[in-house]
Amino acid sequence: MNYDIIVIGSGPGGYVAAIRATQLGMKTLVVERAELGGICLNWGCIPTKALLKSAQVFNYASHAADYGIKIEGEIKADFENIVKRSRGVAEGMSKGIQFLFKKSNIDVMNGFAKLKPGKKIDVTDAEGNISEISANHIILATGARSRELPNLKQDGKKIIGYREAMTLANQPKSMVVVGSGAIGSEFAYFYNSIGTQVTLVEFMPIIVPVEDEEVSKQLERSFKKQKMKVMTEATVESVDTTGDLCKVTINTKKGEVVVEAEVVLSAVGIATNIDGIGLDETGIVYDKGKVTVDEYYRTNIDGYYAIGDIVHGPALAHVASHEGIICVEKIAGHHPIPLDYGNIPGCTYTNPEIASVGMTEKQAHEAGYELLIGKFPYLASGKATASGNRDGFVKVIFDVKTNKCLGAHLIGDNVTEMIAEVVVARKLEATGRDILDAVHPHPTMSEAIMEAVAAAYGEAIHL
Repeated sequence: MNYDIIVIGSGPGGYVAAIRATQLGMKTLVVERAELGGICLNWGCIPTKALLKSAQVFNYASHAADYGIKIEGEIKADFENIVKRSRGVAEGMSKGIQFLFKKSNIDVMNGFAKLKPGKKIDVTDAEGNISEISANHIILATGARSRELPNLKQDGKKIIGYREAMTLANQPKSMVVVGSGAIGSEFAYFYNSIGTQVTLVEFMPIIVPVEDEEVSKQLERSFKKQKMKVMTEATVESVDTTGDLCKVTINTKKGEVVVEAEVVLSAVGIATNIDGIGLDETGIVYDKGKVTVDEYYRTNIDGYYAIGDIVHGPALAHVASHEGIICVEKIAGHHPIPLDYGNIPGCTYTNPEIASVGMTEKQAHEAGYELLIGKFPYLASGKATASGNRDGFVKVIFDVKTNKCLGAHLIGDNVTEMIAEVVVARKLEATGRDILDAVHPHPTMSEAIMEAVAAAYGEAIHL
């Protein structure tokens, strides 16, 4: 059978591309070797947020007295049911993709797809049967998996990756988390919040190292206040798993230390799923694990495309989705605007949350801009004070010459819901004055953005 489009992979890039293709009148097939929805819906974005919500509820219940609420008896985290709820959320979202595919008349094949020349693929199912299918266009959206370090090989029991971290049978009493990016920091916060003794180990001088330095330092302070142990400029040299506890040898700036823990979670990044998918057989160019594409996600071979984690750019679900839409619209003969990778928001769902877009202060200085910086602390926010979560701030960075926003860096309650305002402002090339002149509702967390802008102009009222 010949299709207009075959999409390989059904994560946030693949399923969005497939649905948009059918909206544009193209007969579409999705090939998926595992669950519909990919890693994000089944083992990443969605189930982790379910775990983090349980941690938040547990934290609120544990501090109910701070809000004038009296709860009798001991409050316990039911780890088994927390995990069960998370898996239920993931299953529900995957079924939602099934519904959307059925509604859109998208065909689905379960199996492993391998590219062939001539705009064809072979799909191998669970029984080993191979089917050859052709299409006018083939989109690769195969995503990524947990990356392994040579000295930190995952055995799925004592040294685990993010998938195992979501489905452990029992809550560990202690855990070492290696890597403080979004995945590592979120799991460190989750387990620490429900009572696991967590040690977070980061190679760089600051945790969440892609963020603005002030944000990173605030998160580290908050983590330490939550009784988490944080080690920066530290490298895991080896892990001895022969005993009941893992003995983790860590090289620090003060010398070598050994930390014992029940479980070690490796969260040192991702590796792309491009092995064995036929890139070499079809002549598609790739470099350092990433497929080479143009601004419309066309590879060097006509009729073959790639989006999401396997191409250069931020490995984020919302990026993959936009790439999929742009790719399909270009195939359909439309004229989509190429994605602005300088205006991609990033979010980390710890407590406090982190959200950012654009340049950090250091990056803006290095780029030669003369800066206008405004900062508004959550300590001065009425809504944050009323919520009982006053850790954090909003920081905005403007170019003195143009008044354009170069970047925004938020840490605190609900900031992942607030960052879109700055993304849209930057997209529309709004100035600081435009943001300041827009009326923000009171009391809200979001008015902290307006207050930070006012601070940049020396006009802060509540600071």
